[in-house]
Amino acid sequence: MRIAKELVSKFKTLFGAAPRLFRAPGRVNLIGEHTDYNDGFVMPAAIDLSTIAAIAPRGDRKLRVHSMAFEQTIEFDLDDPSPSPRGDWSDYVRGVALSIESAGLRLGGADLMVHGDLPMGSGLSASAALEVAAGLALCRVSDVTIDLTDLALYCQRAENEFVGMRCGVMDQFISCRAVAGCALLLDCRSLEARRLRIDPRARLVICNTMVHHELASSAYNERREACERAVALLSGPLDGARALRDVTQDQLKHFAALLPDPILRRARHIVSENARVLQAATALAAGDLAEFGWLMNESHRSLRDDYQVSCPELDLMVELARGAPGVYGARMTGGGFGGCTVNLVEANRVESFKEIVGEAYKDATKLTPRIFVCAPGAGVGELEF
Repeated sequence: MRIAKELVSKFKTLFGAAPRLFRAPGRVNLIGEHTDYNDGFVMPAAIDLSTIAAIAPRGDRKLRVHSMAFEQTIEFDLDDPSPSPRGDWSDYVRGVALSIESAGLRLGGADLMVHGDLPMGSGLSASAALEVAAGLALCRVSDVTIDLTDLALYCQRAENEFVGMRCGVMDQFISCRAVAGCALLLDCRSLEARRLRIDPRARLVICNTMVHHELASSAYNERREACERAVALLSGPLDGARALRDVTQDQLKHFAALLPDPILRRARHIVSENARVLQAATALAAGDLAEFGWLMNESHRSLRDDYQVSCPELDLMVELARGAPGVYGARMTGGGFGGCTVNLVEANRVESFKEIVGEAYKDATKLTPRIFVCAPGAGVGELEF
């Protein structure tokens, strides 16, 4: 692997030691967007793109972390009594280390170098892959035994509390627990996951719009606050409702007058999206690709109109995909405001899809999209090198 070779060579030059390597994948979410932080259902799969962490232990409690992408080395002390975020890429690594230690697991110092082929801001979960790769690497060289589900939760907490992004657990969970060849139907409340084989008649094709609008981080937190407000307003008549996961579509319609706009629309997306995920799991298990694709299309419509996290480039990419032969369904994937779409395409139509959609998108936007087929892979692990 080219990236692994580059990492080892660079690591030896910079830190003067032979490292161990740990790889964590990014993910694509087939359906179930923004439902994870509402205790709902999601259906992610790991992808071929990943982040690799090279690491060697130190004799002290300091972490030296180098990013090949940013060509920057950051150093911090695990015994710093008042750690504060820097507001850059290193917060994801430091936050994970702090989160692990706050659970009573003591880490040793280390030299760490990170690199990968996941584009930042693309909706493919580059931040979670960085957190998970760094977290497992730090534990392994510190002789700390850690359950991978616990690691996912520590990484989520780091992003929530240290980085300041109030994400759900989906991205970190799939990076830790992904199964090759499968998507996972994940219950984000219980963390129970069911494997769903991808029908061999179809392929998952990812289209990167090559745009990322700066609204993403602030709008993400705003959407979460709107969902929490909806639950607060519904908790009176719906005794026991702790999250929008606990609200049915019929109940939301019945009590719609309690929710002002746009809170009603935000809630309507989450409630209907949870139902779509469960329907999609049934369809995938039954081999009903047409039904699954229709649900993907409905998911995008809801994200665009009710949750309002799409953008012109995503809408264009989805429209172009739906017009191509052999496409069952298309939708935006990830937080929104740019990034990628995921498309379910007949296996024998993939090459023509890439050509038709790629050329049409470039003609319309003057941007050359990155389009690739996703082969669902395994979760985080050590690379033998």
